[in-house]
Amino acid sequence: MNYRTVARLLGILLVVVAFCMATSIGWAAYYAEWGTLWAFVSASLLTLLIGGGLYFWGRRESGTIGRREALLVVTAGWVMIGLTGALPYMFDGAFTNFADAFFETVSGFTTTGSTVLTNIEGISNGLHYWRALTHWLGGMGIVVLFIAIFPQLGVGAKHLFKSEVPGPITDGLKPKIRETASVLWKIYVGLTALECVLLYFAGMSVFDAVCHSFATMATGGFSTKNASVAQFESVPIDIIITLFMLLAGINFALYFAALRGRLFNFFRDAEFRVYLGLVVLATLAVSIDILSIHGDPLQALRYGAFQVVAIVTTTGFGTDNFDLYPSFSKILLVALMFVGGSAGSTAGGMKISRIMVLSKAAFVEVYHIFRPQAVRTVRLGRSIIPDEVTRSIFGFFALAAFVFVSGSLFMALLGLDIVSATTSVVATLFNIGPGLAKVGAVENFAFIPTPGKIFLSFCMILGRLEFYTILVLLVPDFWKR
Repeated sequence: MNYRTVARLLGILLVVVAFCMATSIGWAAYYAEWGTLWAFVSASLLTLLIGGGLYFWGRRESGTIGRREALLVVTAGWVMIGLTGALPYMFDGAFTNFADAFFETVSGFTTTGSTVLTNIEGISNGLHYWRALTHWLGGMGIVVLFIAIFPQLGVGAKHLFKSEVPGPITDGLKPKIRETASVLWKIYVGLTALECVLLYFAGMSVFDAVCHSFATMATGGFSTKNASVAQFESVPIDIIITLFMLLAGINFALYFAALRGRLFNFFRDAEFRVYLGLVVLATLAVSIDILSIHGDPLQALRYGAFQVVAIVTTTGFGTDNFDLYPSFSKILLVALMFVGGSAGSTAGGMKISRIMVLSKAAFVEVYHIFRPQAVRTVRLGRSIIPDEVTRSIFGFFALAAFVFVSGSLFMALLGLDIVSATTSVVATLFNIGPGLAKVGAVENFAFIPTPGKIFLSFCMILGRLEFYTILVLLVPDFWKR
Protein backbone atom coordinates (compact mmCIF):
# COMPACT_ATOMS: atom_id res chain seq x y z
CA MET A 1 0.00 0.00 0.00
CA ASN A 2 1.47 3.32 -1.07
CA TYR A 3 0.22 5.65 1.67
CA ARG A 4 1.91 8.73 0.25
CA THR A 5 0.03 8.33 -3.02
CA VAL A 6 -3.20 7.94 -1.05
CA ALA A 7 -2.37 11.08 0.96
CA ARG A 8 -1.60 13.06 -2.20
CA LEU A 9 -4.91 12.17 -3.81
CA LEU A 10 -6.87 12.81 -0.61
CA GLY A 11 -5.14 16.17 -0.35
CA ILE A 12 -6.19 17.16 -3.87
CA LEU A 13 -9.74 15.96 -3.18
CA LEU A 14 -9.98 18.14 -0.06
CA VAL A 15 -8.65 21.13 -1.98
CA VAL A 16 -11.49 20.64 -4.49
CA VAL A 17 -13.97 20.45 -1.60
CA ALA A 18 -12.50 23.63 -0.06
CA PHE A 19 -13.00 25.61 -3.27
CA CYS A 20 -16.54 24.27 -3.68
CA MET A 21 -17.26 25.18 -0.05
CA ALA A 22 -15.96 28.70 -0.66
CA THR A 23 -18.70 29.34 -3.28
CA SER A 24 -21.15 29.55 -0.36
CA ILE A 25 -19.39 32.75 0.72
CA GLY A 26 -20.98 34.57 -2.22
CA TRP A 27 -24.53 33.69 -1.13
CA ALA A 28 -23.76 34.59 2.49
CA ALA A 29 -22.45 37.99 1.35
CA TYR A 30 -25.46 38.56 -0.93
CA TYR A 31 -27.86 37.96 1.97
CA ALA A 32 -25.62 39.93 4.41
CA GLU A 33 -25.16 36.87 6.63
CA TRP A 34 -21.81 37.92 8.04
CA GLY A 35 -21.60 35.22 10.69
CA THR A 36 -22.20 32.58 8.06
CA LEU A 37 -19.70 34.24 5.74
CA TRP A 38 -16.92 33.98 8.30
CA ALA A 39 -17.96 30.42 9.11
CA PHE A 40 -17.39 29.47 5.47
CA VAL A 41 -14.18 31.44 5.22
CA SER A 42 -12.83 29.61 8.29
CA ALA A 43 -14.10 26.18 7.19
CA SER A 44 -12.76 26.61 3.64
CA LEU A 45 -9.32 27.69 4.87
CA LEU A 46 -9.13 24.84 7.40
CA THR A 47 -10.16 22.28 4.76
CA LEU A 48 -7.62 23.79 2.36
CA LEU A 49 -4.95 23.59 5.06
CA ILE A 50 -5.70 19.91 5.77
CA GLY A 51 -5.78 19.09 2.07
CA GLY A 52 -2.59 21.02 1.42
CA GLY A 53 -0.84 19.23 4.29
CA LEU A 54 -1.79 15.81 2.93
CA TYR A 55 -0.73 16.78 -0.58
CA PHE A 56 2.59 18.18 0.67
CA TRP A 57 3.35 14.93 2.51
CA GLY A 58 2.68 12.78 -0.55
CA ARG A 59 3.66 15.20 -3.34
CA ARG A 60 6.78 13.28 -4.41
CA GLU A 61 4.86 10.07 -5.05
CA SER A 62 3.71 10.10 -8.67
CA GLY A 63 3.35 6.39 -9.31
CA THR A 64 0.23 4.79 -10.75
CA ILE A 65 -2.75 4.14 -8.51
CA GLY A 66 -3.40 0.48 -7.86
CA ARG A 67 -6.73 -1.09 -7.05
CA ARG A 68 -6.05 -1.12 -3.30
CA GLU A 69 -4.99 2.53 -3.23
CA ALA A 70 -8.11 3.49 -5.20
CA LEU A 71 -10.41 1.68 -2.77
CA LEU A 72 -8.74 3.37 0.20
CA VAL A 73 -8.87 6.81 -1.46
CA VAL A 74 -12.59 6.52 -2.22
CA THR A 75 -13.55 5.24 1.25
CA ALA A 76 -11.29 7.63 3.19
CA GLY A 77 -12.28 10.44 0.85
CA TRP A 78 -15.98 10.07 1.63
CA VAL A 79 -15.31 10.00 5.37
CA MET A 80 -13.05 13.06 5.17
CA ILE A 81 -15.44 15.16 3.10
CA GLY A 82 -18.08 14.29 5.69
CA LEU A 83 -15.84 15.51 8.49
CA THR A 84 -14.64 18.69 6.77
CA GLY A 85 -18.03 19.42 5.22
CA ALA A 86 -19.49 19.51 8.74
CA LEU A 87 -17.27 22.45 9.74
CA PRO A 88 -19.53 25.25 8.36
CA TYR A 89 -22.47 23.93 10.42
CA MET A 90 -20.36 23.98 13.57
CA PHE A 91 -18.69 27.34 12.95
CA ASP A 92 -22.05 28.96 12.10
CA GLY A 93 -23.69 27.53 15.22
CA ALA A 94 -26.39 25.57 13.40
CA PHE A 95 -25.28 22.54 15.45
CA THR A 96 -23.48 22.21 18.75
CA ASN A 97 -23.08 18.43 18.51
CA PHE A 98 -20.52 17.36 15.88
CA ALA A 99 -22.39 14.08 15.34
CA ASP A 100 -25.38 16.13 14.12
CA ALA A 101 -23.22 18.18 11.76
CA PHE A 102 -21.52 15.01 10.46
CA PHE A 103 -24.90 13.31 9.92
CA GLU A 104 -26.25 16.32 7.99
CA THR A 105 -23.15 16.57 5.82
CA VAL A 106 -22.95 12.87 5.04
CA SER A 107 -26.67 12.89 4.29
CA GLY A 108 -25.96 15.68 1.82
CA PHE A 109 -22.96 14.17 0.06
CA THR A 110 -24.52 10.69 -0.14
CA THR A 111 -27.74 12.31 -1.46
CA THR A 112 -29.73 10.62 1.29
CA GLY A 113 -31.71 13.67 2.36
CA SER A 114 -32.34 12.60 5.96
CA THR A 115 -32.01 15.55 8.30
CA VAL A 116 -31.52 16.31 11.98
CA LEU A 117 -32.64 19.92 11.57
CA THR A 118 -35.87 20.58 13.46
CA ASN A 119 -36.36 23.99 11.85
CA ILE A 120 -34.97 23.94 8.32
CA GLU A 121 -35.98 27.52 7.60
CA GLY A 122 -34.13 28.64 10.73
CA ILE A 123 -30.66 28.27 9.19
CA SER A 124 -28.98 30.85 6.96
CA ASN A 125 -29.22 30.91 3.17
CA GLY A 126 -25.49 30.30 2.96
CA LEU A 127 -25.96 26.99 4.80
CA HIS A 128 -29.01 26.17 2.65
CA TYR A 129 -26.84 26.55 -0.42
CA TRP A 130 -24.08 24.38 1.11
CA ARG A 131 -26.63 21.67 1.94
CA ALA A 132 -27.85 21.70 -1.67
CA LEU A 133 -24.31 21.82 -3.06
CA THR A 134 -23.25 18.77 -1.03
CA HIS A 135 -26.16 16.96 -2.67
CA TRP A 136 -25.17 18.07 -6.14
CA LEU A 137 -21.50 17.20 -5.73
CA GLY A 138 -22.32 13.81 -4.24
CA GLY A 139 -24.99 12.98 -6.81
CA MET A 140 -22.72 12.40 -9.76
CA GLY A 141 -19.87 11.71 -7.37
CA ILE A 142 -17.21 14.08 -6.16
CA VAL A 143 -14.56 11.48 -6.99
CA VAL A 144 -15.93 11.36 -10.56
CA LEU A 145 -15.58 15.17 -10.68
CA PHE A 146 -12.07 14.76 -9.33
CA ILE A 147 -11.27 12.32 -12.18
CA ALA A 148 -12.73 14.66 -14.79
CA ILE A 149 -10.64 17.61 -13.56
CA PHE A 150 -7.25 15.96 -13.11
CA PRO A 151 -5.81 14.18 -16.17
CA GLN A 152 -2.63 13.03 -14.41
CA LEU A 153 -4.41 10.16 -12.65
CA GLY A 154 -3.70 7.92 -15.63
CA VAL A 155 -4.65 4.25 -15.40
CA GLY A 156 -5.55 4.63 -11.73
CA ALA A 157 -8.60 6.67 -12.73
CA LYS A 158 -10.27 3.44 -13.85
CA HIS A 159 -10.04 1.96 -10.36
CA LEU A 160 -11.29 5.19 -8.76
CA PHE A 161 -14.19 5.42 -11.19
CA LYS A 162 -15.35 1.85 -10.64
CA SER A 163 -15.15 2.25 -6.87
CA GLU A 164 -17.22 5.45 -6.96
CA VAL A 165 -19.97 5.01 -9.60
CA PRO A 166 -22.97 3.11 -8.22
CA GLY A 167 -24.55 0.13 -9.92
CA PRO A 168 -23.29 -2.72 -12.09
CA ILE A 169 -22.58 -0.66 -15.24
CA THR A 170 -21.79 -2.94 -18.17
CA ASP A 171 -21.72 -0.42 -21.02
CA GLY A 172 -19.06 2.28 -20.90
CA LEU A 173 -19.76 5.70 -22.33
CA LYS A 174 -16.33 6.20 -23.85
CA PRO A 175 -13.17 4.10 -23.84
CA LYS A 176 -11.26 6.60 -21.66
CA ILE A 177 -12.37 6.92 -18.04
CA ARG A 178 -11.54 10.63 -17.84
CA GLU A 179 -13.64 11.33 -20.93
CA THR A 180 -16.45 9.26 -19.43
CA ALA A 181 -16.34 11.27 -16.21
CA SER A 182 -16.31 14.52 -18.19
CA VAL A 183 -19.31 13.48 -20.31
CA LEU A 184 -21.27 12.43 -17.22
CA TRP A 185 -20.71 15.81 -15.58
CA LYS A 186 -21.61 17.79 -18.72
CA ILE A 187 -24.94 15.96 -19.01
CA TYR A 188 -25.52 16.42 -15.28
CA VAL A 189 -24.81 20.17 -15.41
CA GLY A 190 -27.02 20.61 -18.49
CA LEU A 191 -30.04 18.90 -16.93
CA THR A 192 -29.55 20.83 -13.67
CA ALA A 193 -29.44 24.17 -15.51
CA LEU A 194 -32.56 23.30 -17.51
CA GLU A 195 -34.52 22.40 -14.38
CA CYS A 196 -33.35 25.56 -12.64
CA VAL A 197 -34.69 27.74 -15.47
CA LEU A 198 -38.02 25.89 -15.54
CA LEU A 199 -38.49 26.16 -11.76
CA TYR A 200 -37.74 29.89 -11.90
CA PHE A 201 -40.41 30.45 -14.55
CA ALA A 202 -42.79 28.24 -12.54
CA GLY A 203 -42.60 30.71 -9.65
CA MET A 204 -39.55 29.86 -7.52
CA SER A 205 -36.97 32.48 -6.59
CA VAL A 206 -33.53 32.09 -8.19
CA PHE A 207 -32.12 30.85 -4.89
CA ASP A 208 -34.84 28.25 -4.31
CA ALA A 209 -34.66 27.15 -7.95
CA VAL A 210 -30.89 26.57 -7.67
CA CYS A 211 -31.16 24.67 -4.37
CA HIS A 212 -34.06 22.47 -5.49
CA SER A 213 -32.46 21.76 -8.87
CA PHE A 214 -29.27 20.64 -7.13
CA ALA A 215 -31.29 18.39 -4.81
CA THR A 216 -33.50 16.99 -7.59
CA MET A 217 -30.81 16.01 -10.08
CA ALA A 218 -28.76 14.50 -7.27
CA THR A 219 -31.89 12.62 -6.10
CA GLY A 220 -31.15 14.02 -2.66
CA GLY A 221 -34.20 15.73 -1.23
CA PHE A 222 -32.87 18.62 0.87
CA SER A 223 -35.30 21.54 0.60
CA THR A 224 -35.09 25.11 1.81
CA LYS A 225 -38.57 24.79 3.33
CA ASN A 226 -39.84 23.00 6.43
CA ALA A 227 -42.69 21.44 4.44
CA SER A 228 -40.38 20.52 1.55
CA VAL A 229 -41.86 21.03 -1.94
CA ALA A 230 -45.38 21.00 -0.47
CA GLN A 231 -44.80 24.51 0.85
CA PHE A 232 -44.85 25.98 -2.66
CA GLU A 233 -48.40 24.65 -3.29
CA SER A 234 -47.78 24.74 -7.03
CA VAL A 235 -48.89 22.18 -9.61
CA PRO A 236 -46.30 23.31 -12.21
CA ILE A 237 -43.48 23.02 -9.65
CA ASP A 238 -44.68 19.55 -8.61
CA ILE A 239 -44.76 18.43 -12.25
CA ILE A 240 -41.31 19.82 -13.08
CA ILE A 241 -39.67 18.24 -10.04
CA THR A 242 -41.45 14.92 -10.64
CA LEU A 243 -40.19 14.90 -14.25
CA PHE A 244 -36.59 15.70 -13.33
CA MET A 245 -36.54 13.18 -10.48
CA LEU A 246 -37.67 10.62 -13.06
CA LEU A 247 -34.90 11.73 -15.44
CA ALA A 248 -32.28 11.57 -12.69
CA GLY A 249 -33.18 7.93 -12.03
CA ILE A 250 -32.24 6.90 -15.60
CA ASN A 251 -28.83 5.51 -16.57
CA PHE A 252 -26.82 8.53 -17.78
CA ALA A 253 -25.22 6.38 -20.49
CA LEU A 254 -28.58 6.53 -22.30
CA TYR A 255 -28.41 10.33 -22.39
CA PHE A 256 -24.98 10.14 -23.96
CA ALA A 257 -26.32 7.74 -26.59
CA ALA A 258 -29.22 10.12 -27.25
CA LEU A 259 -26.79 13.00 -27.81
CA ARG A 260 -25.09 10.83 -30.42
CA GLY A 261 -28.40 10.35 -32.23
CA ARG A 262 -29.26 6.92 -30.78
CA LEU A 263 -32.61 7.84 -29.23
CA PHE A 264 -33.99 4.35 -29.64
CA ASN A 265 -31.43 3.09 -27.11
CA PHE A 266 -33.86 4.19 -24.41
CA PHE A 267 -36.48 1.69 -25.51
CA ARG A 268 -33.98 -1.00 -26.37
CA ASP A 269 -32.63 -0.85 -22.84
CA ALA A 270 -34.34 -3.52 -20.71
CA GLU A 271 -33.64 -1.74 -17.44
CA PHE A 272 -35.20 1.52 -18.71
CA ARG A 273 -38.37 -0.30 -19.80
CA VAL A 274 -38.72 -1.97 -16.41
CA TYR A 275 -37.98 1.31 -14.62
CA LEU A 276 -40.61 3.22 -16.58
CA GLY A 277 -43.17 0.41 -16.29
CA LEU A 278 -42.60 0.13 -12.54
CA VAL A 279 -43.12 3.89 -12.04
CA VAL A 280 -46.32 3.91 -14.11
CA LEU A 281 -47.85 0.88 -12.40
CA ALA A 282 -46.87 2.01 -8.89
CA THR A 283 -48.21 5.52 -9.57
CA LEU A 284 -51.55 4.15 -10.73
CA ALA A 285 -51.77 1.79 -7.76
CA VAL A 286 -50.96 4.46 -5.14
CA SER A 287 -53.17 7.08 -6.84
CA ILE A 288 -56.17 4.76 -6.79
CA ASP A 289 -55.44 3.76 -3.19
CA ILE A 290 -55.29 7.37 -1.93
CA LEU A 291 -58.32 8.53 -3.94
CA SER A 292 -60.41 8.32 -0.76
CA ILE A 293 -58.00 10.78 0.92
CA HIS A 294 -57.79 13.38 -1.85
CA GLY A 295 -61.20 12.91 -3.50
CA ASP A 296 -60.28 14.40 -6.88
CA PRO A 297 -58.62 11.82 -9.23
CA LEU A 298 -56.23 14.42 -10.66
CA GLN A 299 -55.12 15.46 -7.18
CA ALA A 300 -54.61 11.81 -6.22
CA LEU A 301 -52.55 11.32 -9.39
CA ARG A 302 -50.50 14.46 -8.68
CA TYR A 303 -49.58 13.37 -5.16
CA GLY A 304 -49.31 9.67 -5.99
CA ALA A 305 -46.91 10.29 -8.88
CA PHE A 306 -44.72 12.65 -6.86
CA GLN A 307 -44.41 10.29 -3.88
CA VAL A 308 -43.73 7.21 -6.04
CA VAL A 309 -41.03 8.93 -8.12
CA ALA A 310 -39.50 10.57 -5.04
CA ILE A 311 -39.22 7.18 -3.32
CA VAL A 312 -38.14 4.96 -6.24
CA THR A 313 -35.43 7.45 -7.23
CA THR A 314 -34.57 7.81 -3.51
CA THR A 315 -34.91 11.61 -3.76
CA GLY A 316 -37.09 11.93 -0.69
CA PHE A 317 -38.85 15.21 -1.50
CA GLY A 318 -42.37 15.37 -0.12
CA THR A 319 -45.65 16.97 -1.12
CA ASP A 320 -47.79 14.70 1.03
CA ASN A 321 -47.51 12.81 4.31
CA PHE A 322 -47.42 9.24 3.00
CA ASP A 323 -47.24 7.96 6.58
CA LEU A 324 -51.01 8.59 6.63
CA TYR A 325 -51.65 6.56 3.47
CA PRO A 326 -53.51 3.23 3.57
CA SER A 327 -51.39 0.17 4.43
CA PHE A 328 -51.19 -0.99 0.79
CA SER A 329 -49.57 2.26 -0.36
CA LYS A 330 -47.18 2.38 2.59
CA ILE A 331 -46.00 -1.19 1.98
CA LEU A 332 -45.61 -0.49 -1.74
CA LEU A 333 -43.57 2.65 -1.06
CA VAL A 334 -41.32 0.78 1.40
CA ALA A 335 -40.77 -1.90 -1.27
CA LEU A 336 -39.81 0.84 -3.75
CA MET A 337 -37.26 2.12 -1.22
CA PHE A 338 -35.37 -1.15 -1.63
CA VAL A 339 -35.64 -1.13 -5.44
CA GLY A 340 -34.17 2.29 -6.27
CA GLY A 341 -33.43 3.64 -9.75
CA SER A 342 -31.28 2.52 -12.65
CA ALA A 343 -27.60 1.61 -12.57
CA GLY A 344 -25.48 4.56 -13.66
CA SER A 345 -28.02 7.07 -12.36
CA THR A 346 -27.78 9.34 -9.32
CA ALA A 347 -30.51 7.31 -7.56
CA GLY A 348 -29.83 5.03 -4.62
CA GLY A 349 -31.42 1.69 -3.72
CA MET A 350 -30.41 -1.76 -4.91
CA LYS A 351 -30.81 -0.74 -8.58
CA ILE A 352 -33.34 -2.24 -10.98
CA SER A 353 -30.70 -4.02 -13.06
CA ARG A 354 -29.54 -5.99 -9.99
CA ILE A 355 -33.07 -7.07 -9.19
CA MET A 356 -33.60 -8.11 -12.82
CA VAL A 357 -30.41 -10.18 -12.86
CA LEU A 358 -31.24 -11.77 -9.52
CA SER A 359 -34.77 -12.66 -10.68
CA LYS A 360 -33.51 -14.20 -13.91
CA ALA A 361 -30.75 -16.11 -12.14
CA ALA A 362 -33.33 -17.50 -9.70
CA PHE A 363 -35.50 -18.61 -12.64
CA VAL A 364 -32.52 -20.39 -14.22
CA GLU A 365 -31.95 -22.27 -10.95
CA VAL A 366 -35.63 -23.28 -10.83
CA TYR A 367 -35.44 -24.43 -14.47
CA HIS A 368 -32.39 -26.58 -13.69
CA ILE A 369 -34.38 -28.46 -11.04
CA PHE A 370 -36.25 -30.44 -13.72
CA ARG A 371 -33.73 -30.00 -16.57
CA PRO A 372 -30.30 -30.11 -14.91
CA GLN A 373 -28.46 -30.68 -18.21
CA ALA A 374 -29.94 -27.63 -19.93
CA VAL A 375 -27.62 -24.72 -20.66
CA ARG A 376 -29.30 -21.39 -19.96
CA THR A 377 -27.67 -17.99 -19.57
CA VAL A 378 -28.76 -14.94 -17.64
CA ARG A 379 -29.39 -12.04 -20.00
CA LEU A 380 -30.11 -8.37 -19.45
CA GLY A 381 -31.54 -7.18 -22.73
CA ARG A 382 -29.15 -8.43 -25.40
CA SER A 383 -26.21 -8.73 -23.03
CA ILE A 384 -25.19 -12.03 -21.43
CA ILE A 385 -24.40 -11.46 -17.76
CA PRO A 386 -21.09 -13.12 -16.77
CA ASP A 387 -21.18 -15.52 -13.82
CA GLU A 388 -18.88 -13.28 -11.77
CA VAL A 389 -21.35 -10.39 -12.08
CA THR A 390 -24.20 -12.64 -10.96
CA ARG A 391 -22.16 -13.84 -7.98
CA SER A 392 -21.35 -10.24 -7.10
CA ILE A 393 -25.05 -9.35 -7.16
CA PHE A 394 -25.95 -12.30 -4.94
CA GLY A 395 -23.23 -11.15 -2.55
CA PHE A 396 -24.57 -7.60 -2.64
CA PHE A 397 -28.04 -8.77 -1.64
CA ALA A 398 -26.63 -10.96 1.14
CA LEU A 399 -24.63 -8.03 2.55
CA ALA A 400 -27.62 -5.69 2.25
CA ALA A 401 -29.83 -8.14 4.13
CA PHE A 402 -27.22 -8.67 6.87
CA VAL A 403 -26.61 -4.95 7.43
CA PHE A 404 -30.35 -4.22 7.34
CA VAL A 405 -31.20 -6.84 9.97
CA SER A 406 -28.23 -6.15 12.27
CA GLY A 407 -28.69 -2.39 11.88
CA SER A 408 -32.38 -2.60 12.70
CA LEU A 409 -31.59 -4.57 15.86
CA PHE A 410 -29.01 -1.97 16.87
CA MET A 411 -31.46 0.91 16.38
CA ALA A 412 -34.10 -1.03 18.36
CA LEU A 413 -31.60 -1.37 21.21
CA LEU A 414 -31.38 2.44 21.26
CA GLY A 415 -35.10 2.59 22.02
CA LEU A 416 -36.71 3.08 18.59
CA ASP A 417 -39.98 1.30 17.82
CA ILE A 418 -39.87 -1.46 15.21
CA VAL A 419 -41.15 0.67 12.29
CA SER A 420 -38.85 3.59 13.06
CA ALA A 421 -35.86 1.30 13.65
CA THR A 422 -36.23 -0.69 10.43
CA THR A 423 -37.14 2.19 8.14
CA SER A 424 -34.39 4.45 9.56
CA VAL A 425 -31.87 1.82 8.44
CA VAL A 426 -33.55 1.34 5.05
CA ALA A 427 -33.80 5.10 4.51
CA THR A 428 -30.10 5.69 5.21
CA LEU A 429 -28.61 2.46 3.86
CA PHE A 430 -30.27 2.96 0.47
CA ASN A 431 -29.90 6.77 0.52
CA ILE A 432 -33.64 7.47 0.46
CA GLY A 433 -34.18 10.07 3.19
CA PRO A 434 -37.55 9.64 4.87
CA GLY A 435 -38.79 6.45 6.48
CA LEU A 436 -41.99 5.82 8.41
CA ALA A 437 -43.30 6.57 11.91
CA LYS A 438 -40.84 8.76 13.87
CA VAL A 439 -38.57 9.16 10.81
CA GLY A 440 -41.49 9.71 8.42
CA ALA A 441 -41.99 12.21 5.62
CA VAL A 442 -42.81 15.12 7.95
CA GLU A 443 -40.44 14.06 10.76
CA ASN A 444 -36.64 14.15 11.19
CA PHE A 445 -33.79 12.20 12.78
CA ALA A 446 -32.98 14.71 15.54
CA PHE A 447 -34.40 12.55 18.36
CA ILE A 448 -32.05 9.63 17.64
CA PRO A 449 -29.23 9.24 20.22
CA THR A 450 -25.69 10.17 19.15
CA PRO A 451 -24.50 6.53 18.67
CA GLY A 452 -27.48 5.99 16.36
CA LYS A 453 -26.67 9.09 14.31
CA ILE A 454 -23.05 8.01 13.89
CA PHE A 455 -24.14 4.49 12.91
CA LEU A 456 -26.70 5.80 10.38
CA SER A 457 -24.08 8.19 8.97
CA PHE A 458 -21.84 5.26 8.14
CA CYS A 459 -24.86 3.37 6.78
CA MET A 460 -25.26 6.23 4.29
CA ILE A 461 -21.63 5.99 3.17
CA LEU A 462 -21.84 2.19 3.07
CA GLY A 463 -24.94 2.38 0.88
CA ARG A 464 -23.56 5.11 -1.38
CA LEU A 465 -20.41 3.07 -2.07
CA GLU A 466 -22.48 -0.13 -2.29
CA PHE A 467 -20.85 -2.21 0.46
CA TYR A 468 -17.88 -3.80 -1.28
CA THR A 469 -15.72 -0.67 -1.52
CA ILE A 470 -15.82 -0.19 2.26
CA LEU A 471 -16.11 -3.76 3.53
CA VAL A 472 -13.03 -4.88 1.60
CA LEU A 473 -11.00 -2.71 3.99
CA LEU A 474 -11.97 -5.11 6.80
CA VAL A 475 -10.22 -8.04 5.09
CA PRO A 476 -6.75 -8.48 6.70
CA ASP A 477 -5.11 -9.51 3.40
CA PHE A 478 -6.10 -6.14 1.90
CA TRP A 479 -3.40 -4.44 3.99
CA LYS A 480 -0.66 -6.96 3.22
CA ARG A 481 1.90 -6.29 0.53
